[in-house]
Amino acid sequence: MRSTIRSRVLAALGIAVLSAVLAGCSSEEFPAGSTMARISDAETITVGVKYDQPLFGEIDAAGVPQGFDTEIARIIATELGVTEDGIAWVEAVSGERESMLAGGEVDIIVATYTMSSERKETVAFSGPYYVAGQSLLSRTDDASIASVADLAGKQVCSVAGSTASRTVQSLAPEANLALYPDYSSCVDALSEGIVDVVTTDDVILAGYAAESDGAFRLVGGNFTSEPYGVGIAHGDDEFREWINDVLDAAIEDGRWKAAWDDTAGSVLPDPQRPHLDRY
Repeated sequence: MRSTIRSRVLAALGIAVLSAVLAGCSSEEFPAGSTMARISDAETITVGVKYDQPLFGEIDAAGVPQGFDTEIARIIATELGVTEDGIAWVEAVSGERESMLAGGEVDIIVATYTMSSERKETVAFSGPYYVAGQSLLSRTDDASIASVADLAGKQVCSVAGSTASRTVQSLAPEANLALYPDYSSCVDALSEGIVDVVTTDDVILAGYAAESDGAFRLVGGNFTSEPYGVGIAHGDDEFREWINDVLDAAIEDGRWKAAWDDTAGSVLPDPQRPHLDRY
């Protein structure tokens, strides 16, 4: 996957530009005392990602995180002069992301992290780098669920601490909500008939549907807009704006689209071009 992305980036940027990028950055290029300078000096960055979400963040056979989120993280790391060997990948479970940033356990989190007003009170976000929408995943042989309006009395699975769990509680208060630690556990429960439906963002569910050999399907369309952002420590406006500039450049020069095409684009070929939030 990464070699394919690298070849597409080469075509998009040209050999000279790519060589300059891969040469890395000196901390002297960044303001003294900035997060960018610290990471560049250390030549290492700690990144929180998902380990269980097909197309966005999962572990390959060699134990290396892959997916659209991880490619966005690699673009950011490269601009800081950090090579692949300098990236420390850490699993970022939905309910632990805020505490991981507040405690300094990670430098950034790129993990299908919705930029909500509530989260912005404790976390800073760059982006969005993608805009998803909440949907429903059901068993293909179950015709009883066509939309969120059909969830009353149904066993609905989502992840503790997720935006999706709060949204479905609001839109379907009569549903029986089961909160699991991760979406792969929800999908296992769906397969075993323990729950009737799984709800989260459409791109995540599309990945599970694609891997199910026809056992699962998406229903109900999208009933929210979920902008995914890069989470960083609250108050680090300098770092936030710098990452926004990196994302802007990647969207313009083709690296963003190349990363999408080789990951989530296999299921959803035409992504919505995001407009960055310069709050």
